[in-house]
Amino acid sequence: MMWVALLGTVIGLVLAFTGAGGGILSVPLLVFGLHLSVQQAAPIGMLAVFAAASLGAVLAWREALVRYRAAALMGAAGMVMAPFGVFLAQHIPNRPLIVAFSAVLLYSAWRSLAAPATTQARAPCVLSSVDQRLIWTRPCAQVLAGTGLLSGLLSGLLGVGGGFVIVPALSRYTNLSIRSVHATSLAVMALVSLSGVVSATAHGAMNWAIALPFAAGAIVALLAGRRLASRVHPTRLQQVFAWFCVGVAVLMLARAGGLLPV
Repeated sequence: MMWVALLGTVIGLVLAFTGAGGGILSVPLLVFGLHLSVQQAAPIGMLAVFAAASLGAVLAWREALVRYRAAALMGAAGMVMAPFGVFLAQHIPNRPLIVAFSAVLLYSAWRSLAAPATTQARAPCVLSSVDQRLIWTRPCAQVLAGTGLLSGLLSGLLGVGGGFVIVPALSRYTNLSIRSVHATSLAVMALVSLSGVVSATAHGAMNWAIALPFAAGAIVALLAGRRLASRVHPTRLQQVFAWFCVGVAVLMLARAGGLLPV
């Protein structure tokens, strides 16, 4: 199972550097590295994201970076939707899921390569100048809840953590610092993935023999990656991650089209 643990380290490193993206790579790694179907790989990816994101969120909490009320709202919404995504994944053929996953990869790559959006002056979720807490309004709650619902659906359906949805949303609709955005994203991913893991286990879809070493590799890599994150330029890392996503998406589409063995 050493090979499985090594695959898991990729997920932990990406989560450590970006606060997102790790989950979106877990399924392709398992599909191509272990020749699993998307339905088999998705629950394993969710467990790895849950383990690594939970650890990252706890460490960030100690540094007072997690916006716990925002994370709780998004996480609760995602936890409600994740079991529905798991249910859909068990009733959709493998090829359409591969195509859907490829589309998500290409979207994530586009987001990483696009110029970062500047925080809007009238963003619905802003920090109070008095106590530096988020000012809660109806538009703010609606944006955060909607983000949580979408991340939960994609987490259950495709085994992704949802960070590629959460991080851009928090960056655009709040004026949080990038470190706080990443930390809050990890907390939401942990909550959403937990719901997906429980649901997948209840459906008998979790292969624990593969999932446990894969998750262990992700945890070890996350701890190591946190020490290295400050030494790597984030823009360069995003570019590498984006083009890697493009390459994986092309391979998955080729597989769905029968050009590569399924």
